Amino acid sequence: MAECECLPTCLFFNDHMIGLDAIKEMMKRRYCLGDNSDCARYMVFSTLGKGQVPADLIPNQPDKARAVIAAAKSHRKM
Repeated sequence: MAECECLPTCLFFNDHMIGLDAIKEMMKRRYCLGDNSDCARYMVFSTLGKGQVPADLIPNQPDKARAVIAAAKSHRKM
């Protein structure tokens, strides 16, 4: 399986999951190893760029990711 290009610098896993090793590893397997298209953070990263990923966005929040993307696209049209 390929590792997500964002994993080494992902704020969620490197800053927010300190001390939660079992949950962290489970989420990494689900969202970071292999197909990362379901990861909300990757969705925003791949569409808008690294600087647009909200710090509080959790990988299992695709609805929030879609809202962030839609808002950014709407804002660009103005």
